[in-house]
Amino acid sequence: MLDLAEQFLERSNLPAKADIDAVHIAVATVHGMDYLLTWNCKHIANAQIQGKLAEISLDFGYELPILCTPYELLGG
Repeated sequence: MLDLAEQFLERSNLPAKADIDAVHIAVATVHGMDYLLTWNCKHIANAQIQGKLAEISLDFGYELPILCTPYELLGG
């Protein structure tokens, strides 16, 4: 799990200070969550970052959960 988080930081445009966010995403990914709901639009629910995170996840044999805000999940 921490290896995946490290790769998120090294291979995507997540900044080093987002290390806890990378772990949060990795935990949800490794545990096969369908969604990761967050109000963190800077580092997690960010369309600019999600494509690369999905690619990295696939390299590790995982599918990235849908990263969105609760509002987006409810169709807002």
